[in-house]
Amino acid sequence: MGRSLLKSRSRQVLKCGEYYWKNNSQLSSLRMYSDGGSLKEVLAKKIPQEREKMLGIKCLHGDKKLGEIKVSNVMGGQRGLLLLMCDTSYVDPNKGIFYRGIPLKEVCAKLPRTQKGSKEGTPEGAFYLLTAGKMPNKKQAKAVTTEWQKRGKLPDYCFKLLDSMDKRVHPMAQFCAASAALNPESKFVEAYNKGAKKPKYWEYIYEDSMNLCAFLPTVASVIYCNIFKGGKGNRKLDSSKDWSDNFCNMMGYKDSGFVDLMRLYLILHADHESGNVSAHTTQLVGSALSDPYLSFSAGMCGLAGPLHGLANQEVLVWLDKLVAAIGCEPSDEQILKFINDTLKSGRVVPGYGHAVLRQTDPRFSLQNAFAMKNCKNDPGVKLVTRLWKLIPKVLKELGKVANPYPNVDAHSGVLLQHYGMNEMKYYTVLFGVSRALGVLPQLIWARALGAPIERPKSFTTDFLCKFLSKSKKGKKGKSGRKGRKGRKGRKGKKGKKSRKGRKNRKGKKSRKGKKSRKGRKGKKSKKSKKSKKSKKGPKKC
Repeated sequence: MGRSLLKSRSRQVLKCGEYYWKNNSQLSSLRMYSDGGSLKEVLAKKIPQEREKMLGIKCLHGDKKLGEIKVSNVMGGQRGLLLLMCDTSYVDPNKGIFYRGIPLKEVCAKLPRTQKGSKEGTPEGAFYLLTAGKMPNKKQAKAVTTEWQKRGKLPDYCFKLLDSMDKRVHPMAQFCAASAALNPESKFVEAYNKGAKKPKYWEYIYEDSMNLCAFLPTVASVIYCNIFKGGKGNRKLDSSKDWSDNFCNMMGYKDSGFVDLMRLYLILHADHESGNVSAHTTQLVGSALSDPYLSFSAGMCGLAGPLHGLANQEVLVWLDKLVAAIGCEPSDEQILKFINDTLKSGRVVPGYGHAVLRQTDPRFSLQNAFAMKNCKNDPGVKLVTRLWKLIPKVLKELGKVANPYPNVDAHSGVLLQHYGMNEMKYYTVLFGVSRALGVLPQLIWARALGAPIERPKSFTTDFLCKFLSKSKKGKKGKSGRKGRKGRKGRKGKKGKKSRKGRKNRKGKKSRKGKKSRKGRKGKKSKKSKKSKKSKKGPKKC
């Protein structure tokens, strides 16, 4: 029944895809599709196939279980539960992060170098990879850069909003406000209000996502210049520069080394599955069909939290304390003592450990490799590299740390400071600009595959206590029945021998497999004790 249903539904999907293909004038060129097509053309080709695949999985395997849910999972932030689907990226505990099935180290090596003299791939290429699911060639990566340059003119009302904000408003608060304020530009809202059909939602989400990515460098650079540079700075995009170069240039950074660092930084922080706070919040709000501007803004509010996006600042604060206490070039013994003092005080060593990874974060390794090529003699870089060798040994000896190795935040701050960006309050904005490259492709695909609104069921603590009480009663009831049957191996009416041969107390076997009276009395007394215990019932939760 399931297979026949699948076949008929699959035919319907294919017919819809063919109709969409023939009747969409904007995508008529797709009949001669090749790998050289634009990003939107590639998506239009791929989406019907993915819809069919997802339909097949749901029809044939919708009743399969992925695991069990424990009370500790629910009370522990749902950590580790298999609840979300995400194809853009995946984190393997031992191998690290994969973008579209490709290890991150390989992604950084293979992304095309579109800018003359640059040693790094572009975030535009990473966006193409995460959205289309395949590595772009140089032409395709360059096409995204050109597209964002065309779309990048920020509306005047957004400039006015940012210029009107008090300097005391945190950079992330300004970033969230500006992202949400761009909502009037939404093509999705306009199409939805005109009655757009559900299968075409992804097209408008795509347009909004491309526009938002194009706006973000200008938004972020204006915030930086207003707060830290007295409002001075360039606000115009240069068509000869790529996304990262324009971003750096508008903030006032012209060093080619810093521009390459920014390209690498934006690629490394782009995506991290969909269970982290910023990614999941963006998807959750998007599932209500909020437009990408509002959804992204909500995700950035989550990123602003100290447990998510502020970690690299905490690393720098800790490093400053270390240097103040034991100097710039301390001995290994002094460093080890400082680490142990930190742990004894009940604090953690920031930048070490990870929710999923059980090895050194590849993002840390990639940043360190960049540092070794470009600024290996920087005091901060030298200190971070030394700590990489010392801290894991200390944490391993504790025996309580699942992952004693450094994560991405342990290195990013010292690299930014090497090139002169010392405004730690601003670092999370850089993270936010980067995170758009991952969460927006996820949003496009959620609408393309018709993902429903998220609506998990919640319960009260009273319900939980009653549920646990019932489960205890059930267990005690079963143990009471076992007690009535007698000890190990007593099998009902036939009086079969137990595993131990059913010996009586004197050591002789009874003829019919029954025990002597003394043995039976002993059993009865024990049985009565068990029954008394069961009558008391379980303790209240």
